[in-house]
Amino acid sequence: MEYFAYILKSDYDGSYYYGSGQDVLKRIKQHNRGKSRYTKGKRPWKFHYSEEYPTRAEAMARERFFKTIDGYNYLKGKGII
Repeated sequence: MEYFAYILKSDYDGSYYYGSGQDVLKRIKQHNRGKSRYTKGKRPWKFHYSEEYPTRAEAMARERFFKTIDGYNYLKGKGII
């Protein structure tokens, strides 16, 4: 099974959400239905970026990295955000 670290972008205010999981499309639908308390106030969300990993642990580690200042600088430097 493959796992993903992903980034969503809010159409409401342009902010980003970093997450991880197996089914990115299913997660986007959950976020847009208001099923996540952290994202329901900034709906709608659109897919912005993802990276694929062979294990859940690696995808979660990458999500955590995205949430750090080094991760922000990496994403900004690559033009991803």
